[in-house]
Amino acid sequence: MNRPPILSWLIAFLAAAYFLVPLYATFDFSLRMVRGELTFEAYRSVLSSDVFLSALAFSTVASLTAIVLGALLVVPTAYWVRLKLPRLRPVVEFLSLMPLIIPPVVLVFGYVRMYGSSSFLPMTTTEFGINLLLVIGYVTLSLPYMFRAVDNGLSAIDIVTLSEAAESLGASRFRTIVSVIFPNVRSSLVAGAFLTFSISLSEFVITSLLNRPGFGPYMVQVGEDQAYQPAALAIMAFAFTWVCMWLMEYFATRKPGQIFAPLRKRNLLKAATR
Repeated sequence: MNRPPILSWLIAFLAAAYFLVPLYATFDFSLRMVRGELTFEAYRSVLSSDVFLSALAFSTVASLTAIVLGALLVVPTAYWVRLKLPRLRPVVEFLSLMPLIIPPVVLVFGYVRMYGSSSFLPMTTTEFGINLLLVIGYVTLSLPYMFRAVDNGLSAIDIVTLSEAAESLGASRFRTIVSVIFPNVRSSLVAGAFLTFSISLSEFVITSLLNRPGFGPYMVQVGEDQAYQPAALAIMAFAFTWVCMWLMEYFATRKPGQIFAPLRKRNLLKAATR
């Protein structure tokens, strides 16, 4: 007779408790801004702040831009290494892990030193240049996770056969990457996008040292001045991150004609009932 998987259920329960109990404690604390009552006053205070909305919008746009740039950098690189330069794959993997070794504070000071006002490419002299450096920093921090996700996705498909089939139909290398490789690693890109977004949204070191109005520095500043609002911010950031991840997965796992299919179906039903 098969024994019930008690140990497996126990491990799953402990893992869920390790994740959910602190989250519940934070949520419960965020409701106690008014003594003796459970209210959403802390959330109302946060949402009424223009600084909160601007910081969240800034970090969201920067994170989404980092996802796009990371995908454009990693997918062609990983594809070309697997297709033409398999001997260099260990070197590329090692280079992709360097952001885990180099601290972000060293990384950002290197950016400022290399792209400062006295360099050949002074990017720190304009708002656009500093914002671009920030996005590049986000791409660098997420490079180990994005590369691993895309590389695992490429290992699951036969890129040699797909490339030869595309070339036999007259497709260029660029067309092959855009029309064949990207759609086949879409689920892997979504996984890498999840990690990139979660890392970039609340990143503090690079954002703070570049003096950008990001969400990470805003959370730290609120935590220094107030008590209950930081807990509300943590819950809201968690919920916002998961909603954005769900939306990315929804749009990435559906074909172009399926995205608005429920809306079209509902409109057809309304037209048929008239």
